Amino acid sequence: MIRIVVPALLGLEAVVAEELLSLGHEPAAVETGNGRVSFQTAPEHLADAVARANLWLRSGERVLIELGRFPARDFDALFDGVSALPWEDFIPPGAAFPVKGSTRASRLESVPACQSIVKKAVVERLRPRLGLAPGAALPEDEQTAFCRIQFTIVDDVASLMLDTTGEPLHKRGYRPVSTEAPLRETLAAAMVLLLKWRPFSDEVLVDPFCGSGTLPVEAAMIACGVAPGAARRFACERWPAVGPAVFAAAREEAAEFSRPRLLTARDFAADGRRFVFGSDLDPAAVALTAKNVSRAGVEGLVGLRAGDALSLSPAALTEWTGSGRRLVLCNPPYGERLLDAEQAAEISRGIGRTFLDRGSAPVGSRVAVLSAVTDFERLAGAPADKRRKLYNGMIQCHLYQYFRWRKPAP
Repeated sequence: MIRIVVPALLGLEAVVAEELLSLGHEPAAVETGNGRVSFQTAPEHLADAVARANLWLRSGERVLIELGRFPARDFDALFDGVSALPWEDFIPPGAAFPVKGSTRASRLESVPACQSIVKKAVVERLRPRLGLAPGAALPEDEQTAFCRIQFTIVDDVASLMLDTTGEPLHKRGYRPVSTEAPLRETLAAAMVLLLKWRPFSDEVLVDPFCGSGTLPVEAAMIACGVAPGAARRFACERWPAVGPAVFAAAREEAAEFSRPRLLTARDFAADGRRFVFGSDLDPAAVALTAKNVSRAGVEGLVGLRAGDALSLSPAALTEWTGSGRRLVLCNPPYGERLLDAEQAAEISRGIGRTFLDRGSAPVGSRVAVLSAVTDFERLAGAPADKRRKLYNGMIQCHLYQYFRWRKPAP
């Protein structure tokens, strides 16, 4: 069996694991760790598993093949372990293969020294298999192929991996330009999945601080079954062990899956209905969202407006969305990269006044806010019904969820 590792933002490991289960991997083969999830697959299924994981994972960051794991208490052991691995099965002649990695609680503490040893060992393994004389340099060109090698050494055990993805998975391809402090696509998708929103129901999804539209786009793609990686390319498509054919088949499978759901969504749109909505104070951000919606292939399915989020009273939301049931999901500025701390605090107070009913979710509504404001609940006027620690890049946040309705007065 071959182990495949999927790094994830802290707090999203369980979401990634659920996605892998939905792709058909057995629960016993899926293992969740700190900041990563792994699964095992048979060698004959490796290429298909890698292609489908890259195309379909919404909340993972990369897909790595672990080529080997072995004790590495000194540089000789590291060199011997690396040079014993079958690099020639994955790295084609002329490919660039940079090395990056980390060490923790190990005798080998110097990352640059370990990088040098790993690189040298791979070169020594490849040189005779390419028919090159001892000491001859290996040509490396990213245009030929790109094979990033990653290693970790933890407690004197080395793990050597190849990054099949290339550009990280959050780079879907629909957002070539973004607003100043964008929400990472993988985190946005994970939030929608965590909240178990049901598209095509009477509950619409509304992001009143949409910025460049990441949350609305990811929600619409989830609703329509659009594979997040369908419109981009991956590093391993040029590798001998994976190649383009398996990706072509995976993309066709993805298109067949999404086609009927896109048609259903467009039938909704033809009747003037929407199930995802985005709003922003900045008209330029709304225009950018519209372009990103189109690039993602879900044009016509997302309702957009420019305006102050804090003017969206329950009546205004119902009039705009055409529904009295809604999930308000947002990532407002919290003073880290946009605005200052007091402005972020005022927005938190405004969210409590506008989207909550005396500290509770209004009847028919759910409210979920991703915020790094440390006293968000006090500012919003009530403790959340549920909170979950997440990371937006390196910024620690919490997803504050309000879903319990206040009982009407007798």
